[in-house]
Amino acid sequence: MSELLKRTTIYLEPNIHHALKLKSIATQRSISELVNEAVIMSLTEDELSGAADKYIGETELSFEDLLDDLKINGQI
Repeated sequence: MSELLKRTTIYLEPNIHHALKLKSIATQRSISELVNEAVIMSLTEDELSGAADKYIGETELSFEDLLDDLKINGQI
């Protein structure tokens, strides 16, 4: 983990905190590491879903049509 860590306070529901403690013990990782990993996964998921949104409304091409288009444009 980075040496330039920021401290913050979060409030967890008791059952979530208990589950994190158990996972922390089972994986031999700190609760902080588990929370950081979960936040990174959530942010990545948001980023990926946003990236997919820009393709909404585009027409789909079959593989053969894509190859033909690339050949016509001299890309292959």
